[in-house]
Amino acid sequence: MSKVRARGEAIRRFIFEQIEAHHEDIAAVTAEQFGISRQAVNKHLQRLVEEKALVARGNTRNRRYALRPLDIWHKTYDASAGLAEDVVWRQDIGPAIEHLPENIREIWHYGFTEMFNNVIDHAQANTVTVHFKKTVMTTELMIIDDGVGIFRKIQQAMGLLDERHAVLELAKGKLTTDPANHTGEGIFFTSRMFDAFDILSSGVYFTHSVEEEEDWILEAGQAQGSQVWMKINNHTARTVKSIFDQFTAGDDFGFNKTVVPVRLAQYGDDKLVSRSQAKRLLARIDRFKVVILDFDGVETIGQAFADEVFRVFANKHPHVELHAIKQSAEVKQMVDRARAAI
Repeated sequence: MSKVRARGEAIRRFIFEQIEAHHEDIAAVTAEQFGISRQAVNKHLQRLVEEKALVARGNTRNRRYALRPLDIWHKTYDASAGLAEDVVWRQDIGPAIEHLPENIREIWHYGFTEMFNNVIDHAQANTVTVHFKKTVMTTELMIIDDGVGIFRKIQQAMGLLDERHAVLELAKGKLTTDPANHTGEGIFFTSRMFDAFDILSSGVYFTHSVEEEEDWILEAGQAQGSQVWMKINNHTARTVKSIFDQFTAGDDFGFNKTVVPVRLAQYGDDKLVSRSQAKRLLARIDRFKVVILDFDGVETIGQAFADEVFRVFANKHPHVELHAIKQSAEVKQMVDRARAAI
């Protein structure tokens, strides 16, 4: 490949990678990145529009660009008529991604079948709709059902006071309302395989991003049933195995390591000060060998909270390796104080 062609391919690749974040100023950003004129970038943009890789909107001065969907569709299924996720995968989803790299197809196979099966087995839905969109850079899919709602289902099954508590439990992993038939691993691992993973249900919005490596709970408008959205770059090197390996500790190759975002245990301006808050954070984590408590976003914790986690729980469960990361100076002081009392 000549140097000119290689540079041209690099420019096009950069445009594809940056256009979602810079749909209004992609020409300026690209020109600065490669040290070329905007006119030169505009020639690449015009060529990509002609090739139907991009779509342009607006006049010349206010023109915006976006990735053109190579494939976009939606389909609604009757969830009460013996629906099976493997059949939907084989007939509709698999063929739509057959030209993607093998590691991406494996991620989609795992993620879609897990999320679609959750609707079939737990949502008590009448219908489920799949929205699919693929561009040259990304593939995304949304599964929408009209059932009871995933967070409400977990809240009712576990006797939780708040649907937001269900999100904290999901973030830990190994959560299922049907242990005889499910391991409770599907949502946890799926959320970590995709670049972006969101669940909206009953006004509670859960989101996980690979770039931020964090979970968030947000308040949103009321929505009947559940909406699950997954998106991944078509060229990522991530694999199903690499994600499973991140949460395997020891020689038994089981799902025995988890990262718990401590921030999810607090709501609004609440401070983590009480033993009851600590007990909510600690629920079910004795099922793991290694537990990493991520204090990112938590400015301070109370003495009782720290004592319950790092002395009381640690004494009762010596088989659990309890680690604290991303601690502020105040949090670390409380953690160290509690551990010193063991």
